[in-house]
Amino acid sequence: MKKYWLFALLTILATADAGAETVRLTLAEAVERARASSPRLGQLAALQTAADAGLQGARAGRLPVLDLAASYTRNSSVPELTLALPGTDPRTIFPNIPDNYRTRAGLNLPIYTGGRVEGAIRAADHNREAAGRDLEAGVKDLVLEASSAYWQLVTARESARVLAEAVAAFEAHLKQTKDRQQLGMAARNEVLLVQVERDRAELSRLAADGAAQVANANLVRLADLPPDSQVEPIEPLAAPAEPRPDLEALVKEALDGRPEAAALRSRAAAAQATVKVARSATLPQASLSAGYDYARPNGRILPPVEEWKGSWSLGVSLSITAFDGGRTSAAAAQARAQAEAVRRQLEDLERRIRLEVTSRVLDLGTSRATVEVAERNLEAAEENLRVSRDRYHEGLIASFELLDAETALLHAGLDRTTAATQLRLAQASLRRAVGR
Repeated sequence: MKKYWLFALLTILATADAGAETVRLTLAEAVERARASSPRLGQLAALQTAADAGLQGARAGRLPVLDLAASYTRNSSVPELTLALPGTDPRTIFPNIPDNYRTRAGLNLPIYTGGRVEGAIRAADHNREAAGRDLEAGVKDLVLEASSAYWQLVTARESARVLAEAVAAFEAHLKQTKDRQQLGMAARNEVLLVQVERDRAELSRLAADGAAQVANANLVRLADLPPDSQVEPIEPLAAPAEPRPDLEALVKEALDGRPEAAALRSRAAAAQATVKVARSATLPQASLSAGYDYARPNGRILPPVEEWKGSWSLGVSLSITAFDGGRTSAAAAQARAQAEAVRRQLEDLERRIRLEVTSRVLDLGTSRATVEVAERNLEAAEENLRVSRDRYHEGLIASFELLDAETALLHAGLDRTTAATQLRLAQASLRRAVGR
């Protein structure tokens, strides 16, 4: 029954792979595809566009506002007011004009706003810078995510390969043990031990195949490939040699270059500019206004006549809020508190950046040492298996000793794959922590 289910699962996996498009990708190509199709980056780009528009709107506060208006009013008929002075002809002072037409062009220009417009421009400019930094951070996050998905797929495929080789070795060992049993040179328990290890390796291989399918689906999602695509990573798993990192130099680079820190600095500056905007409400506000009316009849011209007449106006206004119940002071206090909160958030982030870089440097050193140990362990396991096979064929050791050597080689191969992957991920995580 167990063999039937193993065969069925293998058939399902083979059927799923049949007809799927194979896409060969390097790590750089996978990252570039992910950047080109990321909805998250599209969202951050849209927010940056919105911040650009906000800056344009703030700068428009310096420009005059032009209003154009037109209206038509139909009034009910009213008695006309006519005066007749002695010695003169009767004159209509207030005629009955039921149809009234009016057009107006008005212009308003702020002269002094107490720093409100300038503060709004600075705040919008800093917010635009922060939005750009958010996009930059999103790109770096995506690079790390795509790199992790790529190496996870490589790990799963390599683990499946190592397990497939182990299954083949166990199969050969099982055949030899069965042959020896028929000759009376091996007991039944030896056959069962080899068969159990073979089955365990096969189950592990199936799990690795499943993990590879999940990792493939994740990379397909990030790269926006057709759902049935099979990605074939062509980047070698072995990491190239890199110089030992200088911790303090990396911490300084991270503090200077991390886009998250730069974004918070811009938001802190924007919050400080918002404080000036809030305070401006206590200062005088001056503006220049101008207007031109063209109406039939023009209400500013007496007596009214049913003709199109024009008139203009020009004025300067000055206003100051004498008392607002504490609204302005409360708004300024709120803005100051928000600016202080952003500054504290920036301080916390800088401390976390130092910790993160330190942790990533230590992880990288541990991963390098682990790879070296795993390589030596694999070399020792291969040599041990070679010697054990020779001794087994010469009848010097029992079957279970050869089985132990084969199992040790399997574990050594898996450990080497895991160590190499962890080194790749440690390198990618350190680059992200530094802000590269």
